[in-house]
Amino acid sequence: MTRLTTCADDEAVAERAAREIRRLLRDAREQRGIAHVALSGGTTPGRTYELLAAEPPDWSDIQIYFADERCVGAQDEQSNYRLASETLLVPAGIPAERVHRMEGELGPGEGARRYAQVLREHVPAGDDLPAGDQELPVLDLVVLGIGPDGHVASLFPGAATLDAGERELCLGVEDSPKPPPQRITMSLALLRAARRCVLLATGASKTDAVSAMMGEPSRHVPASLLRRERLTVIIDDDASARPVRDSGG
Repeated sequence: MTRLTTCADDEAVAERAAREIRRLLRDAREQRGIAHVALSGGTTPGRTYELLAAEPPDWSDIQIYFADERCVGAQDEQSNYRLASETLLVPAGIPAERVHRMEGELGPGEGARRYAQVLREHVPAGDDLPAGDQELPVLDLVVLGIGPDGHVASLFPGAATLDAGERELCLGVEDSPKPPPQRITMSLALLRAARRCVLLATGASKTDAVSAMMGEPSRHVPASLLRRERLTVIIDDDASARPVRDSGG
């Protein structure tokens, strides 16, 4: 079952998310000796990254990946890598050799192909998970935002990428409804195989998306297709149709 926490405002969401991420990374390192985490772009994840950098966990034995990327250069203002670099990677002093960025400048097709290879080489399969997940690399944690249309990573409502095979890891996007149109994204199968997804949402523009995500699974709301027993959702009052404050646990 999905774990849903509602906080007072966007700052409280970022603080709660930072605590949850620290806990999950610590648990992964204690249980498996290493943690594999994928990051996303966006304002709320960005503030969470700043808090993680200010009071960092032990980043040794933690490998960093990305859930999606725009097909732009690493220093472009639209780059998810640039956001993570400025808010977390550089301030926390995470060595470059433990950061695996999506090479958006290669374009959707080649960028996706190269990143799938990176994932196969660096992320182990989940030998301790059900049989279907043992065929895929299994990330310990994926940090996600959600769009007002219910999209996650660069998996958009009704898109052909939602029909990719269960063994697909990374996909090229040529026609994103949000600019820029060309992107690279982790597949739905890969997100569903992750041990835990932490999804963050703030603001009234996300209310309908959050409500739809918690309803029946639908290709029209990609976030609703995530594996709910492995999903933690942290939102603020504005994004919640029925605010219930976090007790701070």
